[in-house]
Amino acid sequence: MGRVLAFLYGLIAYAVFLYAFLYAIGFVGNLVVPKSIDSGVAGPFAKALFVNAGLLLLFAVQHSVMARPGFKAWWTKFVPKPVERSTYVILASLILIIMYKFWIPMPAIIWDISGTAFGSVLDILFWVGWILVLLATFMINHFELFGLQQVFFHLRNKEIPHNKFTTRFLYQFVRHPIMLGFLIAFWSASVMTVGHLVFSIATTGYIIVGVLLEERDLLNYLGDEYREYRRKVSMFIPMPQRKG
Repeated sequence: MGRVLAFLYGLIAYAVFLYAFLYAIGFVGNLVVPKSIDSGVAGPFAKALFVNAGLLLLFAVQHSVMARPGFKAWWTKFVPKPVERSTYVILASLILIIMYKFWIPMPAIIWDISGTAFGSVLDILFWVGWILVLLATFMINHFELFGLQQVFFHLRNKEIPHNKFTTRFLYQFVRHPIMLGFLIAFWSASVMTVGHLVFSIATTGYIIVGVLLEERDLLNYLGDEYREYRRKVSMFIPMPQRKG
């Protein structure tokens, strides 16, 4: 029964993630969803900046701290290892949902090039970014990344396989294609408001810091293998591998 419950928990966590991910597209792009980055009641600038920065900081702290190996070693003393990743995923997703709910629009326009050729290019790049994010997760191990593989193997009473370091497809040309996709999606706005700009600047800063922390952990874990990979492959800008 415990294995079944763990598997159901993993499915619920994945469903919450999928909702948060799809909502993120509408939230950032001002599409379909009832509450987006620029819709809703705007508040005083100082209040909006404080609240929005706090929401972004809450996500950044949770997302980074819980991803660190030291925290995981402590965390799995209380949370069973098969559901550790699912717990991480559901908490991160719930914090995103909280951000969508309490985000205060800052609608002053920085630029508006909608209807122009360059604006159309940005609209296309917005979708390219999100598609890149999703595809890049499958180029490593999508189901392990979001906890489904762990609870599935636990359900079958099999040992959870060790996730090997891979450099398939886009990972041969850029070390962090998932984060590259987010950067493209967040900055590709034909209409850029103050709120969207605050969001894009804050998330870009978090992505850079998060990547540096992740790479430090990978160097500690993989050693020379990752050091050589980092020497050959660019962090964010896709390009052929460096020789020698």
